[in-house]
Amino acid sequence: MLRERRLRPQIVSRGFLDDFPLTRMPIMEKSEAMLPKVPVPPLKQTLDTYLKSVQHLVGEEQFKKTKAIVEKFGAPGGVGEVLQKKLSERRDKTSNWVYDYWLEDMYLNNRMPLPVNSSPVTVYPKQTFKDQKDALRYVLDFWFCCCQNLCMCRVFKHKDTWKHTYSLLKLHQIIKEHVFFLIIYFPPQFFVLDVVTKGKKLIETEILSQLVKIMTMAENAAERLPPFGILTSDGRTEWAQARDALSKDQTNRDSLALIESCLCVVCLDEPGGLVPRDSNRALLMLHGCGREKNGANRWYDKSMQFVVGMDGACGVVFEHSVFEGMVMVHCSEYLRVLWKSNPHIEGLLAASGELVNNLDMDVFKFDVYGREYIKKQKTSPDAFIQLALQLAVYKRLDATYESASIRRFQRGRVDNIRSATLEALAFVTAMTDERATFSDEEKMKRFRDAINAQTNYTIAAITGMAIDNHLLGLHRIAKELNMETPEIFSDETYLGSNQFILTTSQVLTTVKMFCCYGPVTPNGYGACYNPQSDHIIFCVSSFWEKTATNSAVFVKVLNEGLLEIRDLCNRSSAASPKGESTPTEAAPLSTLRLS
Repeated sequence: MLRERRLRPQIVSRGFLDDFPLTRMPIMEKSEAMLPKVPVPPLKQTLDTYLKSVQHLVGEEQFKKTKAIVEKFGAPGGVGEVLQKKLSERRDKTSNWVYDYWLEDMYLNNRMPLPVNSSPVTVYPKQTFKDQKDALRYVLDFWFCCCQNLCMCRVFKHKDTWKHTYSLLKLHQIIKEHVFFLIIYFPPQFFVLDVVTKGKKLIETEILSQLVKIMTMAENAAERLPPFGILTSDGRTEWAQARDALSKDQTNRDSLALIESCLCVVCLDEPGGLVPRDSNRALLMLHGCGREKNGANRWYDKSMQFVVGMDGACGVVFEHSVFEGMVMVHCSEYLRVLWKSNPHIEGLLAASGELVNNLDMDVFKFDVYGREYIKKQKTSPDAFIQLALQLAVYKRLDATYESASIRRFQRGRVDNIRSATLEALAFVTAMTDERATFSDEEKMKRFRDAINAQTNYTIAAITGMAIDNHLLGLHRIAKELNMETPEIFSDETYLGSNQFILTTSQVLTTVKMFCCYGPVTPNGYGACYNPQSDHIIFCVSSFWEKTATNSAVFVKVLNEGLLEIRDLCNRSSAASPKGESTPTEAAPLSTLRLS
């Protein structure tokens, strides 16, 4: 028998970790406090690096203008020195001077829809289920495996970010802290599963029984509720307005309170009806492939959604602004979440989920070689792949974003590696020269120079010495002082260099899975890559509408570039004296976007 109970209050007085019986918490607190603060790079160093990073991306006249603006900004006694001093004072007073600036600039001020534009996903290998009960068994294995393997490696170093992974909600720039239960979503209905009731933890067979009951209730429901979850896929302003419309009814307010205060959402997807190739499973995770499939079976405001499809498509969707680690929780009982609709809300539902048909995704497995071959070239795999990506977009070499983890610092998240370097341009120019002007020796020299430039910038970024966070901090300090915007931040070069046509990240896994996300500009590409020992998985995304981008064409050119670089390395190796080594060493740390 199902036990009836009243909906619990939305807000609790104590924090998430206060109630969680984790005996190692003191270790976690101590470890966080022992981490150093993010440094504030020297002003001149950042300005010099900025000029070098943009010189080859703009015309000569524009660069002369930019150089004059930057020199004025950084002159002794100038505006730059005033802002630098204030930024250093902020560092002394806070645990992380850039964290709030970065969070607001990157995520909270972004009014675009979360799916595709912001939320990344992990896609797991396709599963083969004998029946629905077998799929539900996988839900249990999947849940516990993710909790153990994705969170505990980082939990003790970053208490604060781990705490907020489960307990925060992104809702039109409002963040709240909540309590212990999760939502099971079986289209198009929500069910509540309490976590740890009176200290009792159900065994797996008992949890499986509850999941079977949920599925039976969902299938036998007399009323098919409207797909309210699809409203969260809209722009942040549109969703805020839709939420206000929903909240006019008490039933809806109670249901919103439950969803917004749960730990996470588990989405039990119906079969998507798509060919089970990697690209289609990536689309199912990114946006559910529209309301006619599983696009409405999501609640994108939640930090974490576990997706298990009855057809074997499985993965995790992250709300990127707060995602860090994961913790293990235990399920007990459930309660169905009810909704009330009206003609106005029906109209809002009909207008949601339009971005599905605009995303062009191509998951490409390059299986000619992988990480081990690249290491034999005495080269960082990440730097090697970045050069291949630059070669793929050479005809329109533009600003490139590669994320670099700065989690070695208190509350550290990421900074940007500017991969479209002058050295990379020199290399791809030599590789694409149709007149055969450059010898293999010259190409290899340019290759090594580009590898070194990429590696050195990577090291600078992960040690807190990149330029993008620093420039952001200076800009925000100027606003806080009510100063007129310094010309460096309104300059055409600065604005253009922050429009990242190519957004990349290396996400290295030890299991058979991959990660993906959408582009950050309408005319750009997203490229997430996973270098394995003997192959590399690339997830390339772009938009169909109003743009000349094409993911399949990008993948084709990328494949050609990877082969061309291999051939160059092989020819160079064959021509070198036996035993001769090359000077480039692998970068010490990988750069992870999902850190």
